[in-house]
Amino acid sequence: MMPTNPQQLYEAWLNDPNIDEQTKEELRGISGEAGEIEDRFYRDLEFGTGGLRGVMGAGTNRMNRYVIGKATQGFANFLLGESASPSVVIAHDSRSNSDVYSLEAACVLAANGIRTYLFRSLRPTPQLSFAVRDLKATGGIVVTASHNPPEYNGYKVYGADGGQLVPHQAEQVINHIRDIGSFDKVKRLTQDEAEKQGLLCWLGDGDDQRFVDTVVAQTVQPDVIKGGAGEALGVVFTPLHGAGNIPIQRVLAQAGFSKVSVVWEQEQPNGMFPTVKSPNPEEQEAFTLAIKLANEVGADIIVGTDPDCDRMGAVVKNDKGEFVVLTGNQSGALMVHYLLSNLKAQGKLPANGAVIKTIVTSEMGADIASSYGCEVFSTLTGFKYIGEKMSQFEATGSHTFLFGYEESYGYLTGTYARDKDAVVASLLICEAAAYYKSQGKTLYEVLLGLYAEYGTYLEKLESRTLKGKDGVEQIGAIMNDWRSNPPTEIAGISVTQALDYAKGLDGLPSENVLKFLLADGSWFCLRPSGTEPKIKVYFAVRGTGLDGASASLKRLVDVVMARVDSLA
Repeated sequence: MMPTNPQQLYEAWLNDPNIDEQTKEELRGISGEAGEIEDRFYRDLEFGTGGLRGVMGAGTNRMNRYVIGKATQGFANFLLGESASPSVVIAHDSRSNSDVYSLEAACVLAANGIRTYLFRSLRPTPQLSFAVRDLKATGGIVVTASHNPPEYNGYKVYGADGGQLVPHQAEQVINHIRDIGSFDKVKRLTQDEAEKQGLLCWLGDGDDQRFVDTVVAQTVQPDVIKGGAGEALGVVFTPLHGAGNIPIQRVLAQAGFSKVSVVWEQEQPNGMFPTVKSPNPEEQEAFTLAIKLANEVGADIIVGTDPDCDRMGAVVKNDKGEFVVLTGNQSGALMVHYLLSNLKAQGKLPANGAVIKTIVTSEMGADIASSYGCEVFSTLTGFKYIGEKMSQFEATGSHTFLFGYEESYGYLTGTYARDKDAVVASLLICEAAAYYKSQGKTLYEVLLGLYAEYGTYLEKLESRTLKGKDGVEQIGAIMNDWRSNPPTEIAGISVTQALDYAKGLDGLPSENVLKFLLADGSWFCLRPSGTEPKIKVYFAVRGTGLDGASASLKRLVDVVMARVDSLA
């Protein structure tokens, strides 16, 4: 019988011959700390919107090579049930232990007779998605914790289409993991054994170049960019110590951008992210060094990417000449407009064109897409759902995918991948900036023009971090309160509809999300994070000017967060 309570699990790890002495020493160091033992062992890490993700350390509720090995054995069992000769591509980011966890996964897969393709160093998450499709593999793994703090790492699993596993697939993997039980059921070869048997294959320069070429091919106006617009645009780029440095520099140079300055303090990979509080391009603080450099070199735009290079943040000059960070919704709307308006001008806009967004993403991009005759689809949060929709289009031919995005700085154009790609997003936002500069406009001026045409859409994300077992219970209590006592009005505005996505609305999978629609067209949404110990609250308003919309947004945020905080 497997132990079930935290203390028993703790002692089982100390006595398990499969666990190395260094890990046991770490555990002995917390022998008198009951709270720490409980937090490390009160549960197994669960698959959320991004697979496994957690703080690194010893324990079932931590990221370590044993948890990685068990998850990979479960994934191997899943793949062997799906294919007679499965193969897997593995990539990792710059985080501490990412290379160790990647090799551990490869050695477990090899022991199960599954051929594995591994990059020799860090690569962007979207390149993994591309490589799965390019090599016709049956699965993929990325070791990353995206933009989480340095103490975190994670493990994302992909299917044969290059997309992250969706719930019904992930549930099968989870069941296989549960069936494993003890660590002695995890098969493993050494690296040397795996290589000698031809089950561990290293990817090379050709694989990188195919990815770069494919991304550059997404350029909407290559002749304009190479005809001088690219050379005229001043770009500052920061990879925030992550995987975006080399591929984005290569893509921008190949596309025709020659005035690219890289923030040297943040250029090299470093899993401790020493120059920022958080390696998150959603945060203005992450761009402090980049803004300083941009002012020094007179740049037009700043682009930053997170550690695994699937999220892109853009910084542009406002009407006062000051650099401001665009929200994910603003960047997405600008790219939708740039892409669709130019496809239409070139006579290349398909009659069955489709744009995909998530339920917590602004409606501004949707309104722009609809004005160009494109159908807009909304999915649950997580780019895996956008990827799943893309694969449905590919299978049925019902729609031509043009653009997919989510408010959390994830974007994709082109069908070469099934995950958000900060490489192509960096290219597209720079291309748009260069094109509009050639017309005497800034991206900020274009955004104001879109507000004038479609309405002033403003959004805000608030989150509350609630850690540990108590935090899980607090988040559950907050969701239960709003679910059982839905408001009839907020800040003097009637609530016209309460949407509970746990019921599987609009044909979407069930998910613990609540969304409230208000009579004035605004809305807010409560959602526990699938990858961090947080509850997230999304807000959106639509007004007729920046001042009025800002005031409406503040009122909505204040009232809703007062109720959330009373329960936190």
